[in-house]
Order: sequence, then structure tokens, then C-alpha cells
Amino acid sequence: MSATRILAVARRIGQGFRRDERTLGLIFVVPLVVTALLGWVIRDQKEATIHLAGAGIDVAALQVAAQSAPGRTLTIDIVDLGPSPTLDDLRAAVRDGTADIGIFVAAQRGGAPDVTIVTAGTDPATESGMVNAVQSLIVGAFTSGAPSLFGPPVIHVATIFLSADADTLDVLAPVFLGYFGYFFVFMLTGISFLRERVGGTLERLLSTPVSRAEIVLGYSLGFGFFATLQVLVLTLFVLGRIDVPAIGPLPAFTIGLAIQSAGSPAIAFLITILLSLGAVNLGIFLSTFARTELQIIQFIPLVIIPQGLLGGIFWPIDRLPDILQVVAHALPMAYAVDGLKAVMLRGADLTDAAVRLDVLVLAGIAALFVVLAGATIKREVA
Repeated sequence: MSATRILAVARRIGQGFRRDERTLGLIFVVPLVVTALLGWVIRDQKEATIHLAGAGIDVAALQVAAQSAPGRTLTIDIVDLGPSPTLDDLRAAVRDGTADIGIFVAAQRGGAPDVTIVTAGTDPATESGMVNAVQSLIVGAFTSGAPSLFGPPVIHVATIFLSADADTLDVLAPVFLGYFGYFFVFMLTGISFLRERVGGTLERLLSTPVSRAEIVLGYSLGFGFFATLQVLVLTLFVLGRIDVPAIGPLPAFTIGLAIQSAGSPAIAFLITILLSLGAVNLGIFLSTFARTELQIIQFIPLVIIPQGLLGGIFWPIDRLPDILQVVAHALPMAYAVDGLKAVMLRGADLTDAAVRLDVLVLAGIAALFVVLAGATIKREVA
């Protein structure tokens, strides 16, 4: 074994990096940018505001208690449901998004107030924190010495959509469909189209009567077919379940997550397909700026990761800093996540204006990148 030859190989790698500014940027600049973005999002998130509706309890007193409690940063916005609201009124307010939490105080049982806290049940992690905060305020209000109360309240939590024992997987299922499909379709298209360019296939096509628009649409259709198959397999895996019995020495196992969609799986599939078609055309567009497969991969921290941070996957978009909210609303992932959550978690369909908006925006973004891809090809070969 020769140390000279080892150093020669290592020197060659170093010289290759020195001549590749994009790779150097990926190593030193992009991690700093992504880390700074993550720190900005986490540190500068807006304070959570709980939109609270109540029946049989003075929610204004809870608001005052939240503001005066030492060390508490909870902000409560009271939702007015009119005179004498019922439990059904509270559930309706939470269902349509007017209120985040509803508090209903029923007749006392055994001298203790019976309190029902109503949540949507679509985000167990976030709602659990809200419920705990509101619950502590309720206990404080009912044990503060008011003469009409006779003991600590009996508190129940009820949900509108998912069950009260829903876990994080139930909430993240729409994200699996959207984000993973987007990521892998982008990689498939970007690398495959780059190979078409490097192999000379694209230039040979451009020398024929085939127009640039026909080339882009043809590639989009071809890659879109495989993207559709990929999304179909992913959808079946997330929503389906196959129990495989034990075979010989192999134990029994399960294929699929068996996530229950509150809405139509077909609409969820439509939203995911539109997102993936946008990824197909984005991959075609960006691959014209790359010379190697490594450079296609370098687009991931710039294109895919920011959408994961700003697209509403980990935290609500309305809690981001104002500037990042503007950026988030320009990202296809934000509309896909919003639409998939609305369909799969809340049972929305195409009669819902927000879902229709998500579908139209995703379709528009896919069409936009078809135009951009065609224009880029023209500039490259002209």
C-alpha cells in the first residue's frame, strides 16, 4: 500500500471540489442558510392565539386569567356564539374553524361541574398543549372561591374529526402523501431529464419538426405516468393494509399503514397527483441548469427542504414570521398540505372553497413550470 498513491487520489478529489463552485456552496453555504432558516422559524414564531368559544362559563374571565397568570404567554380570543349557545353550537364552531376550542359546562354531578372541552382532533400535538393550558385555567376559575361552585370540575375532552386517541401518524399521513411523493418525483424527473440532455437525445429531438412545447409536454406526460404510478402505490400503502400470515419460520407481518381518510381518497389522490406533476415540470426546468447528477441533488436543500420547513408540515403557516408567510404562500407544498389535511382529516371535498383553491393553485403551478421549462430549453440550445 502506497501513501503517495493514496494522497494522489485524495488530491484529485480536492481539485475536483475546488473547480466545482456549486459543490463548495452545497458544503459550506447551503447548510448555513437552511440552519438559519430553521432558527428563524423556531425563534420568531408568533405567539399562539386560542380562539375560544364557551357555553355555561365566563370565557372573558378565562381571558383575564390567562393574561394575568405569571409567566403565561397564552393569548385567548373570545368567539361570540350569541346568546345561550349549546354544545351543538360549540361543535359547529370548532368544525368550521371559527373556534379552536369550545368549553361547555353542563349540570353538576355530585356537586362538581361537568366540563366538556371540544377540539377538532386534527392536530393532537398542538391541541394537547392548548387543552392543557385551558384546562389549568378552568380548574383555577372553578376553585377560586366562587360561591356557586362546590368542587373541582370533572373535565372531558371530545373531538370533532379524529378520535381523542389519534396519534401523530394519523396527522402526518397527508404529509407522507404530499412531501414524499414530491421529493421522489422531483429526483426521478431531474436526473432522468438530465440524462436525456447529456446523452444528446434532447438535441436530436430539437433538430426534428417537434416543437419545444411538444417536447416539454411529451416529457411531462411520460414522467407524469410514472409519477402517477408512484403516487398510487404510496396512496395504497398509506390508506391500505394487508395482513400477511406466518409462513414457515417467517412471522406474521403487515403491509400498509391503514390510515383512515375522513374524506374521499380520490380527492386526496387528485391533490397529490397535481403536486407531483408540478414536481415533474419543476425537475425538467431545474435540470437544464445542471451538468451532473450531483448538481441535481444539490437542488434538494434549496427546493425541497425549505418547503418542508415552510409548507405547514411542522407548524401552522400563520405562526411564521410575516415575511416567511409570504414565501410559504408561494410554495406548492403549502397548498398540497392544506388540501390533503382538509380532505383526509376533516372530510372536506370539492364543494369546500379552500380545497378548490388548493387544487387550482397546484394545477396553475404545474402549468407555470411547463412554460418555464420550454423557455429554458430554448435559451439553452439557441
